[in-house]
Parts: sequence; C-alpha cells; structure tokens
Amino acid sequence: MDWITMSLEARNLAYNNVEHVGPEKARKKTEAWAAASQTLRQQRSKHLDLAYGNGERNKWDLYPANDPKAPCFVHIHGGYWQRGSKEIFACLSEGPLARGWSAALCGYTLAPEATLTQITNELKSAFDWLNAKASEHGIQGPIIVSGWSAGGHLTSFILDHPKVAAGLAISGVFDLGALRDSPHVNDKVKLSEKEIQNLSPMRRSIVNKPLGIAYGTGELPAMIASSRDYHAYRSQGHVPGDLIPIANTNHFTILDELRQPNSTLTRAVIAMAEY
Repeated sequence: MDWITMSLEARNLAYNNVEHVGPEKARKKTEAWAAASQTLRQQRSKHLDLAYGNGERNKWDLYPANDPKAPCFVHIHGGYWQRGSKEIFACLSEGPLARGWSAALCGYTLAPEATLTQITNELKSAFDWLNAKASEHGIQGPIIVSGWSAGGHLTSFILDHPKVAAGLAISGVFDLGALRDSPHVNDKVKLSEKEIQNLSPMRRSIVNKPLGIAYGTGELPAMIASSRDYHAYRSQGHVPGDLIPIANTNHFTILDELRQPNSTLTRAVIAMAEY
C-alpha cells in the first residue's frame, strides 16, 4: 500500500484509528486503562513523577522489581503526539511486572505546545536521565523500550540511545509523510518537511539493535502496511527483530496483551531481553 497515491480524503481516513474502531469504543477502552492505571499507581506510589526536565510533563514513573538487575520494561504512550499520558497507560506494565521485571513510563510535552522535534529531544533527555538515575531507584537491568501508535514511532527513534538494549514498536506510523495531510494529526502536530525527512524511521539509518514490530490483524490496512513496510526496511540491514501480527486485535485492543503475563506481546517483550 502506497500512501502517496491516495487521495487526501482517503489518506486522512487511512490513519484515523479512532474513527476506524469507533469513538465510543476508543473512549471506553481508554477509560478502562486509566482506571486500572490509577490502581497500579496507588499500589506502587514510591517512585512517581520524577522530573527529568523543566516541563510539566517531563517526568518518569518507575516501578522497580524486587531484583534490581531484572530487565526494565519502558513504555512510551501514544495519542498521535497530542493526547495521552503516562498516567493513563501505567497498566500496560502489568504483564512484564508479573514476570518479575521492573517497569517505567515517561511523559513528554504534547502538540501543539511542542513540535515533534521538541518531543524527540525531550525523549533523549528522558533516557539520559534514566541512564544516570535509574539505579538510584532500584533499576539496574537492561532497558527494553516499547511504545504504541505515536509511541511506536518514538520507540524506533530512541532505539539508538545507549541506554536502550532493544525495543518493541506497536502499531506505529514509520513514514511521517503519510500524516502530512491528515487534519486529525497535523492540525496540531504541524509536521515540517524537515521533520518528515529527519524523524521518519523509514528515512533514517537502520539501528543495529533488536526491534520487534507488532500490529493487530484487525487494524486499518494502511497501519498494517506501515508496520510491515518498516520491518522489511529494517530487514534490508540484516538487523534482528520479528514481525509480530496479533490476531483478532485492533489498534486499541492489541494493548490488552501487555496486561497479560503470558500473552504473545508480553512474550515478545521478554524475548527482546534474550537476544
């Protein structure tokens, strides 16, 4: 599937995941995550809202395991760089936590307050902080970063950080040019041509670290193609990382996998630490 040949109307709908799933279903799913995440944060409240920068959202939530040297699952939230928060998605660490891992979630400034360039720079600062400070909070193991949707893009971007051992990108968009003419994204994100060129994983150098790429088989065809195309692009560099289709899931329900300790997606996270 080539987004370049689509009409503007078709291109906009091709990447509109909320419309595809249905706004009411997306809202209910997000509210359920938020409720479960509030419970987890209350139960594990010792290392929350640790500032890595000056911005209001420049904060980490850390959930150290009993074993400081256990791997750490880091999740970068989605929402097309304009919605979402670490507070909503904390529950996605339930699967890795149940496997004895540590977990961590970071916030970042959202568009339109921040450009995508600023967001990616904040991510670099966040992982610099994690590199310097995580051990003080009981996290000394390898960092396996995951992210969903916009967070899938950011996972790919941050893979080259020296603190990151491997990653799992879930349902991301990897050529930002596809979103240039999508009002539901670009009215707020306002991608520049320079950002499309410099921040699109499909246009960046291949990072030689393991990166699993997952998508739901019930997602929009263009979203599925995005993951498949990016996996093919990385395969040209003979770098490690599986393509992981999750059967009978859409752009939202795929995330429930991470809440289960023995699901396909949680096992994929675990495998990232074993490369």
